[in-house]
Amino acid sequence: MIDLRALREDPERLRASQRARGEDDAVVDRLLDLDGRRRSALTSFEQLRAEQKSFGKSVSRAQGDERQALLARAKELAQQVKEREAEADRLGEELDAALKGVPNLIEDGVPAGGEQDYAVLEHVGEPTSFDFEPKDHLELGEGLGAIDMERGAKVSGARFYYLTGVGARLQYALLNLAMEQAVAAGFVPMYPPVLVKPEAMEGTGFLGAHAAEVYQLPQEELYLVGTSEVPLAAYHMNEIIDELPRRYVAWSSCFRREAGSYGKDTRGIIRVHQFDKVEMFSYCDPADAHAEHLRLLEWEKEMLAKCELPYRVIDTAAGDLGASAARKFDCEAWVPTQNTYREVTSTSNCTEFQARRLSVRYKDADGKNQPVATLNGTLATTRWMVAILENHQRADGSVRVPEALQKFLGLEVLEPVKR
Repeated sequence: MIDLRALREDPERLRASQRARGEDDAVVDRLLDLDGRRRSALTSFEQLRAEQKSFGKSVSRAQGDERQALLARAKELAQQVKEREAEADRLGEELDAALKGVPNLIEDGVPAGGEQDYAVLEHVGEPTSFDFEPKDHLELGEGLGAIDMERGAKVSGARFYYLTGVGARLQYALLNLAMEQAVAAGFVPMYPPVLVKPEAMEGTGFLGAHAAEVYQLPQEELYLVGTSEVPLAAYHMNEIIDELPRRYVAWSSCFRREAGSYGKDTRGIIRVHQFDKVEMFSYCDPADAHAEHLRLLEWEKEMLAKCELPYRVIDTAAGDLGASAARKFDCEAWVPTQNTYREVTSTSNCTEFQARRLSVRYKDADGKNQPVATLNGTLATTRWMVAILENHQRADGSVRVPEALQKFLGLEVLEPVKR
């Protein structure tokens, strides 16, 4: 959640953030009103309770009619204390509920607007060109015996698939390369649960506007995660971390309903219901969060260079940020057959937003408990195979394997299979 103290000191910052996201800025006045009323109710409750305690001593010393009058007043005070406490609790719950519906404050410099209002920060490499008509990743994958959408649909329904033969081997190679890089950079490797409790999913901000994308198991009161960001963020839930930064990297299967996707996105493995991903996650001092965000982006760019992919980096517009993110950078790889760039990584600075909801804290220089900052960044996913197959294809339908992947895959070229 956002910091109430910061809201009181500078409400215009949240108003500006809401407007940049395309959200209603009237929520600021509602929050301030609820906060003021709750604090007033708490003050009244505490004053009445202090009076009640003091009054009790007078009752014990009084006798006769005076005692009866004082007892009557004591009873009246007890009822007033109970009412003020109930009012403060009610307003506190109302304020908490309102706060949970407010997205994080965006970082200075984030472009305003919606999905198409991003800013391109840099291009790396030239879009791949061919002297033949390139095939798309699905046609290539089928020719290589690497992707089987037909049997995926037969077994599980639309947007499920099998990675077969060199397809499965290529995914393992890609994700192993990502894990190797992250561990070498000092990340602690993790294999997290992919079913989490509601407080973990809600705490990371995934049960708001994007709740329709989440798979739920109502009988068990569990959710399937769409990213290992969720179990990694909740790993230190209700804890005080003794040393920062803490960096983890997780390999997990991820599950998304992908409601509303259509067109080219539904062909092949670009938008599917299940995929694997290697995710970086960092807990750090909030003062270091901006610099840590840039470090995560550099690690993503390093991985893209190893896969020899042309890409661009975009600064995502405020209206296209998730609720938790204060800023998000996406790396988008060139997809030749679509003649465009498609997202393959994203890294988000969530500042203290998730940590407040999950109660993850550290001790500051004065020994006081403060919320940490949390950040996440994709290092590789199944979708990378789309860009790898298409950019490294050859005229005969074979695909050159990037050098960094060859030691994991054991192949320099993926060859078409005979049918």
